[in-house]
Amino acid sequence: MIELVAKRYVKALMTQRDNDSLNSVYSELKTIASAFKDEKFKSILTSTDITVERKIELVLSFLDNGSVTVINLVKLLGEKKRLDIIPEIVKGLDKELAVLNNSYTGIVYTNKELSSGDMEKLNGQFSKKFNVNLELSQNVCDYDGIKVDIDGLGCEIGFAKSRLKSQMIDHILKAV
Repeated sequence: MIELVAKRYVKALMTQRDNDSLNSVYSELKTIASAFKDEKFKSILTSTDITVERKIELVLSFLDNGSVTVINLVKLLGEKKRLDIIPEIVKGLDKELAVLNNSYTGIVYTNKELSSGDMEKLNGQFSKKFNVNLELSQNVCDYDGIKVDIDGLGCEIGFAKSRLKSQMIDHILKAV
């Protein structure tokens, strides 16, 4: 439900704005959204003891010199009691800006760290394949193989040793 409401605000922010102003709005909202990681901050926003005006002041205090667009957006969200959707608006803007700028981020999951040369090779190959600007980062975990997940493109490519092993066994059993 929150995502649907946030999409409307993102759509409104995207209309009739150039790339520079969108990036500045995005960075200001991202600064505000970082405060939502703090539980005390979230409890203040949900408190019924604090007035809406004070909540708006608190949210705007994270900006040094906010743009008129962001100030008006925060005031509107405060009046509608929707200040809690700011992180969702930031996620939506992030996706929309990635499409506009044709630049995406992805994660490579492996059980051991890849060298920087291998990462550059993967980055170059996927960038060329999808014709986008791509930045891959590593996540060393217990995944038995390698998996590349590019969220904005909806792409997930993986190779797991256990899956290969089970497919080989199936193939051998069918041959016998």
